[in-house]
Amino acid sequence: MPDNKACLVIFCKRPTLFQGKQRLAKTIGAPQTYIFAKAFLMCALEDARSWPGPVVLSPASAEDRAWAGGLLERDHHILAQPEGCLGHRLQAIDQQLRNLGHDKIIFIGTDAPILAPHHYQEARKALEEYDVVLSPASDGGVTIMGSRKGWPQMTGLPWSTEHLGATLENLCCDHGHRVKKISPSYDIDVEEDLLKLWRDMRDEQRPARQELCRKLGEFLALDRVKYG
Repeated sequence: MPDNKACLVIFCKRPTLFQGKQRLAKTIGAPQTYIFAKAFLMCALEDARSWPGPVVLSPASAEDRAWAGGLLERDHHILAQPEGCLGHRLQAIDQQLRNLGHDKIIFIGTDAPILAPHHYQEARKALEEYDVVLSPASDGGVTIMGSRKGWPQMTGLPWSTEHLGATLENLCCDHGHRVKKISPSYDIDVEEDLLKLWRDMRDEQRPARQELCRKLGEFLALDRVKYG
């Protein structure tokens, strides 16, 4: 697996009805959330297909290794996440890859379909000069986090809060890592994010994004009074 190009790692969870994206499901329902979760995953896989270096899919459960193994038509590797908080899981996968010889490692999830080629190009370029690269999310988190060094201890970070991005940046700076923030982005957490995503992606040419926009349009059309 070792490659001098940056390695893209996708932390993914198998879309399942009534599981995941609970804040979104609370207002739009579990069935519709399930539809969007599958579409978001397809967008992340679309990005993986065009990635110029090694790709790793990291399913949330070891039981989903076979499922993850069938998601991509290109060469890729599967590393299932261990138990523990997100910080522990990220650090464990990162260390496994560094033990295999990778140095520049970039993590994304599957809930930020707004990520575009320029985000990835900026991330790869940043890691040629900086130790850490972050794409700040509008809610205070991050949608891309990459490093060419092992991460400082991240288990105590305020994951899934508006304080994550700043706290992660400060942690890295405190450990002497040079941090580069690239173009901002956002992930999908609540119903209001869906309208913003649809508006931002209406001119998309990438097939998975076009299909997601179609699904968003169908959903938004169900309530013209609410969404206009």
